[in-house]
Amino acid sequence: MGGDVTTAAGVLPYRDARLPVAERVEDLLGRMGLDDKIGQMTQAERLECDEADVTACRLGSVLSGGGSVPEPNVPEAWADMYDGLQRAALRTPLGIPILYGVDAVHGHANVVGATVFPHNIGLGATRDPGLVREIGAATAREVAGTGITWNFAPCLGVVRNPRWGRTYESFGELSELPAAMASYITGLQGGPRVGPPPSVMATAKHFLGDGGTDGGDDQGDTRLSEAELRALHLPPFLEALRLGTGSVMVSLSAWNGVKVHGHRYLITDVLKGELGFTGLVVSDWNGLDEIFGREEFTGEEVRAAINAGIDMVMVPERWRRFIEVLRDEVTAGRVPMSRIDDANRRILTKKFEQGLFERPLADRSHLPAIGCAGHRALARRAVAASQVVLKDARGLLPLAPGPRRILVAGRAADDIGMQCGGWTISWQGSPGPITPGTTILDGIRAAAGPDATVVHDAGGAGIEASFDVAVAVVGEEPYAEDEGDLPGAMGLDAADLETLARLRGVGVPLVVVLVSGRPLDIAAELPGWDALVAAWLPGTEGQGVADVLFGAAPATGRLPVTWMRSAEQLPITDGDGQEPLFPYGHGLPLRAAGGVTG
Repeated sequence: MGGDVTTAAGVLPYRDARLPVAERVEDLLGRMGLDDKIGQMTQAERLECDEADVTACRLGSVLSGGGSVPEPNVPEAWADMYDGLQRAALRTPLGIPILYGVDAVHGHANVVGATVFPHNIGLGATRDPGLVREIGAATAREVAGTGITWNFAPCLGVVRNPRWGRTYESFGELSELPAAMASYITGLQGGPRVGPPPSVMATAKHFLGDGGTDGGDDQGDTRLSEAELRALHLPPFLEALRLGTGSVMVSLSAWNGVKVHGHRYLITDVLKGELGFTGLVVSDWNGLDEIFGREEFTGEEVRAAINAGIDMVMVPERWRRFIEVLRDEVTAGRVPMSRIDDANRRILTKKFEQGLFERPLADRSHLPAIGCAGHRALARRAVAASQVVLKDARGLLPLAPGPRRILVAGRAADDIGMQCGGWTISWQGSPGPITPGTTILDGIRAAAGPDATVVHDAGGAGIEASFDVAVAVVGEEPYAEDEGDLPGAMGLDAADLETLARLRGVGVPLVVVLVSGRPLDIAAELPGWDALVAAWLPGTEGQGVADVLFGAAPATGRLPVTWMRSAEQLPITDGDGQEPLFPYGHGLPLRAAGGVTG
């Protein structure tokens, strides 16, 4: 319908912030035509639309996929980009603001200079929901500084096989851990439901069972009875709903052969009906294509997804086609208007709750929070709490600062990109100095003190008997999602193995720091290592790793997953009767040098 935002009687009801949200929603809904409503249900990628598209097609949401960034990639440019798109939305007949979504899965890590926190597997090792809540709040402030109001996090999948390329996005292998760490939602949203900035809407993902696919295949098939699915994979989402998560994202995986994006029973009957979820349900990237496995969606896929209960559809590139197809499906009566109205009520409710109609543009008072000292200190604390000491055969740890010679080797020792992993600056992440931070080598140099001699030799060729200790920082190069799936071998690569062999050959005490998003197959090499620390993917604050190595902080981390004795054991999980290399919950306590118990 459209029209001016004011009448002769004054402000239209949906523009009146004094009215209840539900009343404002119904007034606005009554003024919307089919094009308005379908536009609200459409989420396009920022590289595939411009400001004119937002206005002309009345888009309800825009997102940045991993690595989709403005130029230059600085916080102010993000806020400018957001404001430009938001102003375009305000130029539509009804002036409905957009929701802007981003994958800030371990901090606002698309943005150069933002604080990058440990990935979730490391946070699971902390067993500290309060710490995770603080991280959620810090991330919200950094996201809000760029204007963005919607974060596609946290991942609450329960990882059951580390071959899965998203293992590091899970807090752990038993539902109790992701459920406890759903506290991130409270930190992100700032209370029992989303509100104005710095509150940012959370997304509990991926509903349901994506961590339990056969063979750890990302976007694969979770083959469980309904009772097993509910017992293992549902509890974290129950907690997310209790905490008031504003949105839920549907999994690209299948349950017993049926893709969840078209699963009406799971989305409408269980999530919205039985569990009473009143927020909005969003699809995953090109999720329509997954329903029947076709390269390009048709009316059948669109009909299946919307009728299954998806409210906001993430169609990054083919969003124009989606609008056309959904309009045809509604006009033909194959998608009922009641379903379209339900989706719009859910979407509009979140926009009103976030205060977007009153304050649509970026609140730049939060820009100084991005990468601030307080957030980096929090990240450093989280890194230290996430370290898991797996072996300390000769009592080497913690290392004593002072007059000693230390050789630091390994490709990951002086590499911010490797220690941050995927979903950092780009989708897959990349090695190298991709964003400001403190490498593990920087941290070791600082922790060892001015009287120590710290020599860095990435390949370890300079090792000799005069060194008191060698620290090898080795592990995985960055990856994300299905590109990180490991259906074959799961050991260290040849370069790391050559480095470790050089260090072992001299007989100097050897501490191995493993930078990885999952357990790796290391049992054959482990007898040659005097100490082993799982550092996971710590993010930008590598000093936290050194804090534990040198006793500035106690070692308190415990394994959030079972560590296999060999890759042939997989899947291996707590209580399944197999003998692991290290069991779920394992972690050697170390006292801090100051006498704090670990």
